Amino acid sequence: MVTLMLDSTHLEIVLAPAEKALAFRKRNVTVERSTITRVQLTDDAWTWLRGVRAPGTHIPATLATGTWRYAGGKDFVLLRRNRPGVVIDLDGHDEFQRLILTTRHGVALAQALRLEAGDEPVDVADIVS
Repeated sequence: MVTLMLDSTHLEIVLAPAEKALAFRKRNVTVERSTITRVQLTDDAWTWLRGVRAPGTHIPATLATGTWRYAGGKDFVLLRRNRPGVVIDLDGHDEFQRLILTTRHGVALAQALRLEAGDEPVDVADIVS
């Protein structure tokens, strides 16, 4: 399961070692809060996939993780089976235009982004509770 860490300036998607391997990434995904333009909750995150994986792993309707390239840029994707998700649109991020994640903490993320966070990264689920 994806861990979302939030502080006053950044949102970090903390990837487990297996997730890093499947996504072909060495580091976690970090975005500045100022680049987040919209957070949308979805019951079917699979419908938001666009383009082709490059690099990443895709097992249809089971797992999609990594970078998805399309004509307008790149998205970071971390989807598992048929779970609720969150779509985060970015503007001005140097690597991605959108983050598409399955997480049970989507509502907590949307609420936490409205709150002022401290300087130390905190798990999104802990901020709201």
